[in-house]
Amino acid sequence: MKMSLKWAALALAFSLPLSAQAHRMWMLPSATVLSGADPWVTVDAAVSNDLFYFEHFPLQLNNLSVTAPDGAAAKAENQSTGRYRSTFDVRLTQTGTYKMAVVNHGVFASYKENGKNKRWRGTAEKFAQEVPADAQDLRVTQSNSRLETFVTVGKPTDTVLKPTGVGLELAPITHPNDLFAKEEASFRLLLDGKPAAGIEVSVVPGGIRYRDQLHEMKTRTDADGKFTVTWPEPGMYWLEAETKDDKTTFDKAKERRSSYIATFEVLPE
Repeated sequence: MKMSLKWAALALAFSLPLSAQAHRMWMLPSATVLSGADPWVTVDAAVSNDLFYFEHFPLQLNNLSVTAPDGAAAKAENQSTGRYRSTFDVRLTQTGTYKMAVVNHGVFASYKENGKNKRWRGTAEKFAQEVPADAQDLRVTQSNSRLETFVTVGKPTDTVLKPTGVGLELAPITHPNDLFAKEEASFRLLLDGKPAAGIEVSVVPGGIRYRDQLHEMKTRTDADGKFTVTWPEPGMYWLEAETKDDKTTFDKAKERRSSYIATFEVLPE
């Protein structure tokens, strides 16, 4: 069974704990705070070792959505996928905050067939068609991942920040386009719409390629799912959180893995 490059990359991403991966998924907007009439933003999207540098694999945009400040869907124009990155443009016709998100729901399986190790990723509907019924050492995991970034024109708004109640989500207390160096920002993680307690959150500044240390900051959500971050300096930051449980909706899966990833811009104090 031969997987496409897209599924091969996603299978690799879900075969290891996210906190231990060298490969990080991300979206990077050309700007996060804009003004003026009818501006545009260009967003790069990739999977890479270094933040935010193109050197591994383009992020697939199949499940990309753009939400306008009024909650309606906005168009991602000029979509393109190259060797190392994908890119798209958004025309910002409304004042307020936009959300760009790539949300994936799927099933990952590992098993043996004729003594050989196999990996598969796809939808629950295709599982029975593509995974042998007599597969040996079968392990099935259901996965939900959410990758987001935010862009604001003029005054920040909150409509796009409302949670959907599915998977691991960020419920910002501090607006994601109102972040400043040396200041503390507060956020809350939700799992299926409820506070996600005790989840480790990793925050990494961009520019890994140009320094010897990762400079990773780690924190953990409290009983209400809340956590805080004090940004050491201006720049682009990558945030990631992951959790595991047995609350699957696919009967073949014994484990569910939910992840949340976002890119934020921190402005000078």
